[in-house]
Amino acid sequence: MNAASRLKTRIVKKIEEITQEEWESVYPKTLENYYFFKTLDESSFDQFSFSYILVYENNTLVGCTSCFIMDFHLDIAVSGLLKLFFRSVKKAFPGIINPKVVICGVPMGLGRIGMTGDSGEVVEAICGSLNKIAEEHKAAMIFFKDFTKVYEDRLKPLLSRGFSRIESFPYTEMNITFNSFDDYLKTLSRASREGVKRNLKKTDAGKKIDLEVKDKLADEELLQVHGLYLQTYNKQEMGLEKLPLDFFKSISRNMPKETRYFLWRIDGKLAAFALCLVSGDYFIDYYLGFDYALMDRYHLYFVRFRDLMKWCIAHGMKKYEMGVTSYESKRRLGFDFIRLYFYIKHRNKFINYLVAPLSRLMKPESFDPVFKQMNKDGVQ
Repeated sequence: MNAASRLKTRIVKKIEEITQEEWESVYPKTLENYYFFKTLDESSFDQFSFSYILVYENNTLVGCTSCFIMDFHLDIAVSGLLKLFFRSVKKAFPGIINPKVVICGVPMGLGRIGMTGDSGEVVEAICGSLNKIAEEHKAAMIFFKDFTKVYEDRLKPLLSRGFSRIESFPYTEMNITFNSFDDYLKTLSRASREGVKRNLKKTDAGKKIDLEVKDKLADEELLQVHGLYLQTYNKQEMGLEKLPLDFFKSISRNMPKETRYFLWRIDGKLAAFALCLVSGDYFIDYYLGFDYALMDRYHLYFVRFRDLMKWCIAHGMKKYEMGVTSYESKRRLGFDFIRLYFYIKHRNKFINYLVAPLSRLMKPESFDPVFKQMNKDGVQ
């Protein structure tokens, strides 16, 4: 009996259509948990439509993952001459550069698949469901988004199904092995250490910046936080998701033990925030926002990082994870880069032949010199 007839799949639109216990019996233990997906379902995203794929063997869940549908901008992570090329193509053939896609994973985090059965058969069953969703919504492409090398062997069967493996922009993390912020500074290069000290000294000599840490926000604070988030979102060159206001409220309601809001105020005015997730000794610096009229004057990027690092040390955090963008700053601050990969397939087999050669032009090192150094250092 082959996998297609032995394994059964089910596609649901809301995570609550499966019990928490059943989902957690298969899905990896992570901060993006059952209630994180519940938060996504309750938030009014304009860009995405979420679904969950469940794989059963004899009525027992053996595989599960999340996916979403969106109009994807293929030029989201390119710059320079290639950006101009994409703009020209977009004017003539908008459907090619902005295709509708089905993506296995989540918009704002790592791709993950829960598997307790045969991984090859589970991946094959998930592919079948993704194809079904793509047909239903007339999507041109199927992605497996931002998977680490841990999944390399498990996802290898995708390559024989016409998928191309493309390096994505990495995420960043740091092992916290020091007992104070001063101890941390000693781990940096001299130039980086002096740069951080110089910026913080200027700030500390000026106005007092007050920090408050909360697990939920009042309505007025939510509006202020979302306003700073939008300032930052509109500044960045690449960003897949645009968070609606209700995401910030829902995550506090669904994940009160894990959610932390860090709020920095100057003369009572909110100047910066961080939305972070915490579990055990693991800390994710998830979303940020700045008042850009104040950011450079008060060196808020460094103030924010120092205060978060001090909080992590004081609360026994061992792993500090940050997301994408601002790679040069993160390299100087001592973060490690963790490689991520897309697996991409165009449903038109003739266009799909172009995916692999095009992907070679879209490697991260083509757009940011910091990645060339990463490759020299042999980062895995």
